Formats: sequence, structure tokens, C-alpha cells
Amino acid sequence: MSEYQYYEFQAVDRPLTNDELEGVGALSSRARISATHFVNEYHYGNFRGDERKLMEQLYDAHLYFANWGSRRLMLRLPTTLLPARSAEPYCAEDTLTCWTRKEHLLLGFSYEAEDGGEWDFETSFTLASFTPLRTELAAGDLRPLYLAWLSALTRWELEEDVDEDEYTSTVEPPVPAGLARLTGPQRALADFLHVDPHLLTAAARASDAAPSRAIDKDALAAWIRALPPREKDALLLDAALGTAPQPGPTLLARHRAASRGTAGPSTATRRRSAAELLDAAHEVRSEHTRQQEQARAQARRAEQRARESHLDRLAENTQQAWQDIANLIGQKQPGPYDAAVTLLKDLREVHDRAGTPEEFTGRLHDLREQHRGKPSLMRRLTDAGLTAH
Repeated sequence: MSEYQYYEFQAVDRPLTNDELEGVGALSSRARISATHFVNEYHYGNFRGDERKLMEQLYDAHLYFANWGSRRLMLRLPTTLLPARSAEPYCAEDTLTCWTRKEHLLLGFSYEAEDGGEWDFETSFTLASFTPLRTELAAGDLRPLYLAWLSALTRWELEEDVDEDEYTSTVEPPVPAGLARLTGPQRALADFLHVDPHLLTAAARASDAAPSRAIDKDALAAWIRALPPREKDALLLDAALGTAPQPGPTLLARHRAASRGTAGPSTATRRRSAAELLDAAHEVRSEHTRQQEQARAQARRAEQRARESHLDRLAENTQQAWQDIANLIGQKQPGPYDAAVTLLKDLREVHDRAGTPEEFTGRLHDLREQHRGKPSLMRRLTDAGLTAH
């Protein structure tokens, strides 16, 4: 099998310096590198760099995936915007880890395919789909973290050596608002981490509605005016020198976090156990299956009604139908031949319903005799079971 690995890094808050660019350039001769991006694809061999160290020192987002099923996403945020204590309740060994370096919190989302699973040669991702998650997390929206915990529970359910007591004793972390209506980047993350959609639906039942994300310019202006002058001067100086994260997204995140317009944990006090969530997901899955079967049954009934209506119209003038068949055959082309065969099968059913199958058999015999010199037509009639026996 041909191996494929994809590595992408992005610097969001500040571009890399020339010295830093020289350092990452030494890691690969084939990578596409700029002051804000590093992208490389491998069909053989491996990346020589240490992804964790690069994230700790230089970059704010990293994406990795391989066609044998491994997937990783790392995000780095200032701890002033997302402290470790806010992320830790959602950490799960297989899907989400968090750690701090200097003044940053680093989040590692991961998914590993089951051993022996099929290789994926179709799926691809780009980091641009996930970088908006940094802004959402900085604004206090913890839905991406909860999705990682649900991914762990999804995988956990598939394992055979988990003690039943663990399902009962394991309790979900705080439930963020808005799980029923994820943002685009959050839907991409749920797909990336293979979150069971039925489990997500069950979990969303305890989630408050997401508040509006529209920016109130007057409220934002008032909040900025209230900032200490020294802090505003420092923000402008950092922006001019490029020595700190761009102030726009940071200020918006701080404003949202300070206001009530965040998608923080639900006001619900009771948290569900893993067993309760999995049972609820089973109910959702069963109901979904029932609705699908009901929809398929309705579609079949509608199709049958349409079929009966078509045959009724055909039965009103069978002579015209036989004439149409003759006209189609007379064109001596594959398409019209196929249409004639379809119409003949319909006529056979019309005669069967009317109790006159002998009449159809006789006319079919005459038709085959008349056109037996057309091998293409004869083959089509035989393949369709239209034999005069």
C-alpha cells in the first residue's frame, strides 16, 4: 500500500522571524514554507521535526493525518484567554491532552483508527478548517473540548475490555451551550474525531441554546474605552512591532469572554454518566433507524402508487402503446430499442392485470418474428425475459 502523510503548521498570532524560518527550513527540503505556514506531504519517509516542540515554540496550529487512519490537531492559545483549568475536565487520554509552556496552553486532539481497519485513500483535510476553533475557544466556547470527550466515549463503547462499573462511575464534563447547533469548524472537528452523531444528539439534550455571536459594536466600544490607557498603549505598540498576537481577535475574545455572550457550560446541575449517555445514544439511534425505515416504506408506497397510475393510463389505450413500440423499433438505435423493451414490460404487466396474458404473448411472438433480423433488439428482448413461450 502507498503511504501518505500530511503535515501543516500555521503561525496565527505572529509571523516567524528570519532565524526561525531558517531553522524550520532545515527540517525539509520539499516543504512549502512561509513566515506563517509550513506544509509538507510524504509518500515515503517521515517528518524530521518534533511537532510538539514546534508548537510549543513557534506555531499556533498544527494538522497531521495519514491514510492508515492517524489524525492529530494541535492548537496553542495564551493562557490568559483559555487557562488549563478550563480545559482539563475534558481531557481524555485517547482524544484530548492539554499542557502549558510558558504563557501558552496547548491542546492536542487525536484519533487513531482501529487496528486492522481499512486504509483511507479518499479523505483529506486542511488546517484552515480548524484554525477558527482557536478564536471560539478563546471566547469561552468549550464545545470543541466536549466534542473531543465525546470522541473518547465513542471509541470507549467499541472496546470489549471496559468494566461495566466504569461506564456508571465515569461522569461527563460540564456541558457547553449550543451542542445542537455546531459551528462549521466544530462540525469539521466532530467529523475529524469520528464523533458518533447519535451520541452527539443525545448529549445535546442537556445543552442550553447557543447565544447570539453577533458583535454589539456599541458594547465593544464601551468595553474598549474602559480599558486602562497603559494597556491600550501596550497593545498598539505590540501591534506596530509585531511582537505579540494581533490585538483584534484577542480583544474580541476577551470582550466575548467578559460578556454574557459565550457558549459556556450549561446551567444544568446534574451531569450524566457515560452509561446514561450511551443508553440515550442507543435510543436516538433506534429512533433514527425507525424513521428511516418509515421513510423508505412511504417512498415505496408512493412509487407503487405512481406505478399503478402509469399502468392505468397505459391500459386505457394499449393500441397506441403497441404503435409507440413499433415506432421506437423503427428507429433502429440502441436508445429507442431500450425504451421499446421498457414499454413492452409495462404492457406485459397491463395484460397480466387484465387477465389477458395470452393476447400479449401472441403479439410479442408476432413482433419477434417480424424483427428477428435485428440481433441487437432480439438480445435485449431475451435479456428482459420477453420470450414468446
